[in-house]
Amino acid sequence: MFPIKRTIQLLTAAIFCLFLGGLGLLHILLPDRPFSPVENRNLSQLPAFTVQKLADGSYTKALETYLEDQFPLRDRWIGLKTRYEYVLGQREFGGVYLCGDRLIARVEESERADKNLTFLPNLAEKSGVPVYLALIPTAAEIWSDRLPAGAGSFDQRAYLEKAKALGLNWVDMAGALAAHAGEEIFYRTDHHWTSLGAYYGYAAFMEALGEKPLPLGEKITVSEEFYGTLYSSSGVHWLAPDQMDRYVPDEGITVTAFDGTKELIHGLYVDEFLAQKDKYASFLGGNQPLVTVQNPNALTDKKLLLVRDSYSDAMAPFLSQYFGEIRLLDLRYYRTGVAAYAEELGADMILVCYSVDNFQKDMDAIFLGQ
Repeated sequence: MFPIKRTIQLLTAAIFCLFLGGLGLLHILLPDRPFSPVENRNLSQLPAFTVQKLADGSYTKALETYLEDQFPLRDRWIGLKTRYEYVLGQREFGGVYLCGDRLIARVEESERADKNLTFLPNLAEKSGVPVYLALIPTAAEIWSDRLPAGAGSFDQRAYLEKAKALGLNWVDMAGALAAHAGEEIFYRTDHHWTSLGAYYGYAAFMEALGEKPLPLGEKITVSEEFYGTLYSSSGVHWLAPDQMDRYVPDEGITVTAFDGTKELIHGLYVDEFLAQKDKYASFLGGNQPLVTVQNPNALTDKKLLLVRDSYSDAMAPFLSQYFGEIRLLDLRYYRTGVAAYAEELGADMILVCYSVDNFQKDMDAIFLGQ
């Protein structure tokens, strides 16, 4: 008879081999997934083999990525690993802090941060219309007191002071959000502000214009199952989903989105996205190079050129109540000199509106000065 210790070793080895064999069998039997709704990204597919790719190492690297992406029950393993790390006391997962019942993304300083600010005075100088600057501090700044002890994050307040000192027409987004820090102004599982946060941002812009913001309308909840980008990237998959609300009806408003090849015409909201993972894309239809919002019933017939990131998608419905036409320009996808474009459009003013995180690392901010 085998000694008990030897028997246990053999049994353990057998179970481990069966486990590995089972995973291998699952990998063969289960079809490859093209997309992970939990991670909200496309997954690698089996790479094509060539002798040249094998020789230069690119095939081996691609195969490794493919095996990682197509690992059986990948989403469950990621969640299990994150739970284990949480039990051990970890509170940061992939650059995302777990702060009680919400997730807050860490913001790191970009080497482009100061350089990107230098393009703004050029825009003000070249433009024949007023230029307003609205940089939105993220949840890591507004809710810095909620971060885990010792958590590091970029000093957004100091960066905002540098931006304000440039002398452009300043929109105090930080003050507006800080005044309502006790409310749900950012999603718990996503990096964007909520519709409520976007309303306070709109109100700050109206005040900078010397106008009185319209009161917040009736809240309409359109989803209670929103899992955002931070949920996807962190692996923290045990939080409750977010609620998505709207306050502005889109009757009579036309949105024309140019995706780079064709125009798509719809309303302020594209409800088909509410049935998908990226529910935030229901605002204006998601990231598009160029979007035009027209409201014949707006308070004015003024034209606004809004140079922006995706935060402005949730603010556009509020702005559409004041401006007859809004042209939303995303320089990541539509590279053009902003001053010349504003002149061609006949814009009455320009609003540069980004989150601090996106602006300070944007590779395309150079077009602001052209």
